[in-house]
Amino acid sequence: MTTSSSLNRQALIVCFLAALAGLLFGLDMGVIAGALPFLAQEFQLNSHQQEIVVSIMMFGAALGALGSGPMSSALGRRKSLLLGALLFIIGSVGCAFSASTEVLAVSRFILGLAVGVASFTAPLYLSEIAAENIRGSMISLYQLMITIGILAAFISDTVLSSGGHWRWMLGVITFPAIVLFIGVLTLPESPRWLAMKDKHALAEKVLCLLRNSQREAREELEQIRESVKMKQRGWQLFRNNRHFRRSTGLGVLLQFMQQFTGMTVIMYYAPKIFEIAGFATVREQMWGTVIAGLTNVLATFIAIGLVDRWGRKPILKLGYAVMAVCMGILGYMFYSGIGGLTEQYAAVAVLLIFITGFAMSAGPLIWVLCSEIQPLAGRDFGVTCSTMANWIANMIIGATFLTLIDSIGSPNTFWLYGVLNVICIGLTILFVPETKNISLEHIERNLMSGAVLRDIGQRDASKPENRPAVN
Repeated sequence: MTTSSSLNRQALIVCFLAALAGLLFGLDMGVIAGALPFLAQEFQLNSHQQEIVVSIMMFGAALGALGSGPMSSALGRRKSLLLGALLFIIGSVGCAFSASTEVLAVSRFILGLAVGVASFTAPLYLSEIAAENIRGSMISLYQLMITIGILAAFISDTVLSSGGHWRWMLGVITFPAIVLFIGVLTLPESPRWLAMKDKHALAEKVLCLLRNSQREAREELEQIRESVKMKQRGWQLFRNNRHFRRSTGLGVLLQFMQQFTGMTVIMYYAPKIFEIAGFATVREQMWGTVIAGLTNVLATFIAIGLVDRWGRKPILKLGYAVMAVCMGILGYMFYSGIGGLTEQYAAVAVLLIFITGFAMSAGPLIWVLCSEIQPLAGRDFGVTCSTMANWIANMIIGATFLTLIDSIGSPNTFWLYGVLNVICIGLTILFVPETKNISLEHIERNLMSGAVLRDIGQRDASKPENRPAVN
């Protein structure tokens, strides 16, 4: 196979621009934590109104993810990303110039819609654009951008909080959103979406642009053409095809496995956790949060470097094991008491190791797998279901963590999450496939031939003679 550095570079540029959506996702998640105290003072918000300002974004994200499937199928991945970037611009400008609680809530809802569109479309687009040998790294790049966005938000919140500049905190998202919008204008459409719309010539043109040789592009196009012969789509395919129901169910399970690690509460309630650990001042808690965000970013590089070398399953099992041990240790430390400075720093060290375990495994790899395991004819529907599951689980965790702390205590809460991580190891062994260096079409053939879920990434799981009849 011939190698062309220019073509490889073009593919990387395309993937990087698409992954910018993750940066905005992360910024939006992170900025509200620092801005909320100032918003409460500016608009005289009670606790319930503050909860609405925070949670309405999640509600918008759930609706955005729900609508992204049909929209992405009808308009294409590129136009969906453009719409997401536009919503980010409108929402962030609206937040920055809010003159009332109502305007703020509507703007946060629009930002939520943007997050929902981004969290659905970007991983999907990356999975369909990237070559199989770098697909895991490129989708992990999206997660890296999310972590960078969260870190940037924590830093900007910490810097701007001294002057009370909450409008700048909320408005800073506008600038990368404009960059994303302009960047997406230069992106090609997904070749798999083009093939689904019978635009095979355009699909071949895109593949020739992004692959190392014309031969490689044509071979991939032939696999895609075989895949699009399936007549049933989306809900109809889900209703009539048990194999698609299996992959959809696995996608939902994977997202719950990601959220129930406890990482969401670590990031949402980092200041509260630092307070429990003995860091009393707001400044200490904010800088502790920044350090947590930096660890999240740096550890994601581990996933990017190893996901296409080690594979998905080994990294997931290692990550869940690290998180289970850390949650167990944190529970014990809170049980025995954190008195001195040594214990405080030890608790922070364990917390950072936990974040490392998540960022190198479940954080990026769940998004990778959810984009890989769905057949082309049902990919929009399947990824919609898994993305919705992510936001539902996110809301469950966010709404129950402080209640758990109050009802069963900090030690038992962290031990509970430790047990959940152990369960995730078992679920990974039983159900999660290894998809390293396997084409999306090969995974689909294995799935539709009836191979057990953990084997759909194997090259020999499906023989040509066992391929199912086209629906």
